[in-house]
Amino acid sequence: MPRKTPEPAGERLQKVLARAGFGSRRELETWIRDGRIRVNGRTADLGVRVVASDRITVDGRPVAARRLSVEAPRTIGYHKPVGEICTRNDPEGRPTIYPRLPRLHVGRWISVGRLDINSCGLLLVTTDGELAQRLMHPSRQVPREYAVRVAGQLSEEMLQRLRRGVLLDDGPAAFAEISHSGGTGLNQWYRVVLHEGRQREVRRLMESQGLTVNRLIRVAFANIPLPREQPPGSCWDLSPAEIAELYRAAGLKPPPAAS
Repeated sequence: MPRKTPEPAGERLQKVLARAGFGSRRELETWIRDGRIRVNGRTADLGVRVVASDRITVDGRPVAARRLSVEAPRTIGYHKPVGEICTRNDPEGRPTIYPRLPRLHVGRWISVGRLDINSCGLLLVTTDGELAQRLMHPSRQVPREYAVRVAGQLSEEMLQRLRRGVLLDDGPAAFAEISHSGGTGLNQWYRVVLHEGRQREVRRLMESQGLTVNRLIRVAFANIPLPREQPPGSCWDLSPAEIAELYRAAGLKPPPAAS
């Protein structure tokens, strides 16, 4: 019998950097083609595989070895309160979500999409860059569900327009689902579902009908709900079934512990 060709040592560079949180594999393949990544002083090519002892730089900056350590990816939920932002650093000094998250010895946290400073609710956070990029990409059509309180009430005609689609300044947009869920006086609640995560999209869709959002809560992402018992500012581990659901929604194979 012919001998089997031994597997090459190491892992694909784009896989290692995606796991470290630099972006999706596809995005990193573009970086490699553009010559932005070097391994041991040489410009990397798409087929290169790396091991723990290799020196990697991205745009001339060394990648810390601890970020490249092989460790099972971790994904958690965070109940973002109003008043925090989802960027890692803010020039205005506003509080961010990151000091509240568990400390990592390897890798870094990446938020799966964002909630603006005046919005609250479920935010998924992961160490798996590939998972985060896939879940955020519009092509995956991952549902995001919100409870929205507006000052005023939408007529049936307005509801139909929001289901069919309206033109925003960055293109057409529509709710995949929208329904009235109660309220008193001028304050009325609606349940809405989007399949993309454009900036302030829920607010802008409501504003297109002359209404202002005065409360916005994300109550589910990829059919994973915000637990009622989790107060604002708290983190929790997702169940293996929930993690497996996220990987399936992203079109990725779940990690062994979540299969």
